[in-house]
Amino acid sequence: MPSYRMNIFELLESEAIYVIREVAAQFERPVMLFSGGKDSILMSYLAKKAFYPGRIPFPLMHIDTGHNFVETLEYRDWWMQEIGAQLIVRFVQDSIDAGRVAEEEGPNPSRNALQTVTLLDAIREFKFDAAMGGARRDEEKARAKERFFSLRDRFGQWDPKNQRPELWYLFNGHKRPGEHFRVFPISNWTELDVWQYIEREKIPMPSLYFSHEREIVRRDGMILARTPFISLMDGERWEATRVRFRTIGDATCTGATESVASVLTDIVNEIAATRVTERGGRADDRRSEAAMEDRKKQGYF
Repeated sequence: MPSYRMNIFELLESEAIYVIREVAAQFERPVMLFSGGKDSILMSYLAKKAFYPGRIPFPLMHIDTGHNFVETLEYRDWWMQEIGAQLIVRFVQDSIDAGRVAEEEGPNPSRNALQTVTLLDAIREFKFDAAMGGARRDEEKARAKERFFSLRDRFGQWDPKNQRPELWYLFNGHKRPGEHFRVFPISNWTELDVWQYIEREKIPMPSLYFSHEREIVRRDGMILARTPFISLMDGERWEATRVRFRTIGDATCTGATESVASVLTDIVNEIAATRVTERGGRADDRRSEAAMEDRKKQGYF
């Protein structure tokens, strides 16, 4: 009798789809967060697979900082139509206008941290009891502490010491009123796994991920792309070079990488050879040694 052994991508895909289906089964009002980055694109693609030929049975939500790359928004709207998903958008600017948060002072303020309040307000507005995100354990050390099902208290905060065991893929979604869960279906994927799967499945990706010529400024060891949200500081100048992005977020703090990788195979080879994490170019992660963990405890993803 022939034996069948799953390869690594079939195992990762099966695991992620199982987690997504568990969310749909256990929770009344789940949502999947979407940023326009590769991980959220992958996750939405897996959600489409999980319920095919039916529609994705929950909405996707984008927390828009207002500092997006144009390419991100264009791709987001096209991709939602492509997969037939319902999209909810909530804006950090609305939180600023309502006095819920205050814009950072100083030159080139980032709104990356401000989106926590907008996210928590949206979860309360729609009464979401589970929010799925594309975080992976290899991204950053604070994210390595997460379970698949990560409990948040009634203030939306995370306590790494108050998480439940997940033996044999048994997930406990029980919660008290006001609490909710963050769920991470692709926890066990690496950046290289993501790109190899994208290449394998031929998933269309935003142009930002591929090498292109762009005006940039070099600042504190980072390469920042020219956008309306970034102004030059003393002694700085714009220069043109070929770059691509390994991670996509708020344009004020998302660094680019000098690269000539213009097709998926080149990206896979580049990631396999690199020794720098993808978040090594994120200014928001450099603010303190525990920057990500501090933000997660406040309700950030």
